Amino acid sequence: MRRGDPDASQALSEAHQLAVQTNEISRLSPIASARAEMAWLSGDIEQVVAESQSILQMAKDEKDPWLHGEFAFWLWRAGVTHSTEQEIAEPYALQLAGNWRAAADRWKEIGCPYEEAVALSDGDEAAQLEALTMFEKLGAEPAAERLRHKLRTTGVRGIPRGPRQSTVENPAGLTARQMEVLSLMSEGCINAQIAERLFISSKTVDHHVSAILAKLDARTRAEAVSIALQSDLIKPK
Repeated sequence: MRRGDPDASQALSEAHQLAVQTNEISRLSPIASARAEMAWLSGDIEQVVAESQSILQMAKDEKDPWLHGEFAFWLWRAGVTHSTEQEIAEPYALQLAGNWRAAADRWKEIGCPYEEAVALSDGDEAAQLEALTMFEKLGAEPAAERLRHKLRTTGVRGIPRGPRQSTVENPAGLTARQMEVLSLMSEGCINAQIAERLFISSKTVDHHVSAILAKLDARTRAEAVSIALQSDLIKPK
């Protein structure tokens, strides 16, 4: 869902149907959280509220600060005030209090970069641009696009366009040009040969190769080609 995969909605609907049969909050709450976030990203505020309130009603006797914090946060995002005597986990409490910087710092300490970026997106222009960079690095395109729209409506200029649709649809996030370079790498071409074949500079090829290695989490060209073949990104020559 955070990547913008087209089948995310169907998968979450199926998961919800299965979880409802158990009537167990431990199974329902993670799915409700994902569905609330998906609704938020698509602008469906009513669905955000519905998902959040259903879980908070079930959890009224639960002593779980993270659960209460998460769904109080989503209600807050939807503009609904939620009063509770239950303890709320610190990052959410900070966010609800309007202290986005402290919330972002706390998420960073915990090791949650996506949540850190969400907190920063409530900050000033510099913080929002930082959040946008983080979303893009994480491949969280729906959140990134939502933030781009927010920045544009406030008059910020020079905002990166974001990846092309072909890049979004590529399982490894490779661009069309990077796929061409990878294919030639699989043929054993060195950078100079790739540059000649694609009519680009050797320096540009160097950048593409570095990006391919990073996206495939490979240390060498041979390892990148091996990973690509095993994952069916490219076909054997």
